[in-house]
Amino acid sequence: MTVESHISVLRRRHDELDEQIAAALQHRGIDDLEIQAMKKEKLQLKDEITRLEAAVE
Repeated sequence: MTVESHISVLRRRHDELDEQIAAALQHRGIDDLEIQAMKKEKLQLKDEITRLEAAVE
């Protein structure tokens, strides 16, 4: 897997988490800790994307 394709996979997962978080916030039945965990994962993905993009340049 190339770095670019790995970044693409990470971006897709980041976008999926963004949609899941938005949906969870609309449905109050979702646990706040679960939302917090999704936000943490999303931030970690963003950090990894940024790190990989910097390495490619």
